[in-house]
Amino acid sequence: MLSRIRSFGVSGVGGFEVAVEVYISNGLPGFEIVGLPDAAVKEARERVRAAIKNNGFRFPPSRLTVNLAPADRKKAGTLYDLPILVGILAAQGELPRIDESCAFLGELALDGTLRRIAGALPMAIAAERCGVKRLYLPAENAAEAAFAESVEVIPLENVGELVAHLRGERTIEPAAAPVIGPEELALPDFADVKGQESVKRAFEVAAAGGHNILCVGPPGSGKSMMARRLSSILPDMSREEMIEATEIHSVAGLTGRKNPIVCTRPFRSPHHTVSGPGLAGGGTTPRPGEISLAHTGVLFLDELPEFRSDVLEVLRQPLEDGEVTVSRVSGSVTYPSRFMLVCAMNPCKCGWYGHPSGRCRCSEAEVRRYQSRISGPLLDRIDIITEVPALEFDELRRRAPAESSREIKKRVDAARAIQRERFSSSSTPCNARMDSRELRSFCALTHEGEELMRGAFEAMGLTARSYDRVLRVARTIADLASSPNILPEHVAEAVQYRSFDFRQE
Repeated sequence: MLSRIRSFGVSGVGGFEVAVEVYISNGLPGFEIVGLPDAAVKEARERVRAAIKNNGFRFPPSRLTVNLAPADRKKAGTLYDLPILVGILAAQGELPRIDESCAFLGELALDGTLRRIAGALPMAIAAERCGVKRLYLPAENAAEAAFAESVEVIPLENVGELVAHLRGERTIEPAAAPVIGPEELALPDFADVKGQESVKRAFEVAAAGGHNILCVGPPGSGKSMMARRLSSILPDMSREEMIEATEIHSVAGLTGRKNPIVCTRPFRSPHHTVSGPGLAGGGTTPRPGEISLAHTGVLFLDELPEFRSDVLEVLRQPLEDGEVTVSRVSGSVTYPSRFMLVCAMNPCKCGWYGHPSGRCRCSEAEVRRYQSRISGPLLDRIDIITEVPALEFDELRRRAPAESSREIKKRVDAARAIQRERFSSSSTPCNARMDSRELRSFCALTHEGEELMRGAFEAMGLTARSYDRVLRVARTIADLASSPNILPEHVAEAVQYRSFDFRQE
């Protein structure tokens, strides 16, 4: 007696098809699972056996072999419990023939209840690509999987209702895709920030062009406060971005019934004790790290010099390529990691270097040693470096509300609309991601602008990479001003954002 059930697995953030073949033969009773299963897959034997018996079905007292094909690809997780159970019941005639357009995913409790799994959306998209018409999975994952439009998702609470449905005794209504409405989101507002108009302008430029930004200032000046409000002025996510972000969060096990879809830009703020694998991703079974969980959103590193230097250097390749590759003995996986890097740091160890109160007691050597924890190559990949001064008393006592995030976002959206039209024939999402060819096409300078850039290049010792980043920022400033050309004043402002004097050892 043989049955074959379609299922899926996850590799990186993509799904792949798995055929669950169940063969019941004569011989001494046994239950073997082959096809490169991990420990969690092997343990399915006991969960499936208990679920079958506890739901009133007969478990075959024969030799039972389950093959997960392709057999040369590692299978991980608990999601094969349900297809194995369906295969066993189908092989001994408890269920009618399973249509090849159906696929099954799900973890079983011992009483036959279906539990949530990780990676539902990537596998639903893979099922859509492989021609699956109907996907059976736990009810808790149904809304997420239903975001794949061409697959009918059947939500399951337990084995009993699945069997009744497959026998035609009852009907389970397909799950509806979550509706993403234009409702107001409870994001922190820039209206709460007093003073710091020049720093707000820097954040506006960063949001308009997708630029990386570093804020340097004493404690309590508002660096973290403004960084946490950046998401409120970023453009709304497109459907493609929602799918990309949700796939990563789904694989990491961060989606569920209450939050099936990532519909606001992620904001990730790891502690400075994070490890390299925690930031980039990894593990025995590779999982996404913080830089991938921040994909399409913001990665905020507070107290930047406190991060270990080897951890910070992990950022260099993802900042350039927009993806990170995790290599292990079992293979390599690539995760998308296109994010805005936002950093904050104090100017010295005590935090008060340059403060008018004279509270700093750090020597020049200590200041240089502290600031030198940030490598030159990493600083070269940051587009905007802005100083955040301490607030004056009069600014703190001011009662008039500051400009709201809603007003700033209107200007950011207008600038991004210009960029979408500019890059309509390419895959470039924003100015910060322009390649060298696009820089030549869209960032031509006037004679006055070239002379200004020449002076800045020689006086500030800019590298070729930082020169390109100044051009990208100048292009964004021109877009905010609705200017088709980059004018000298736009170049001057862009150069100003790289003028902070780091004291390197």
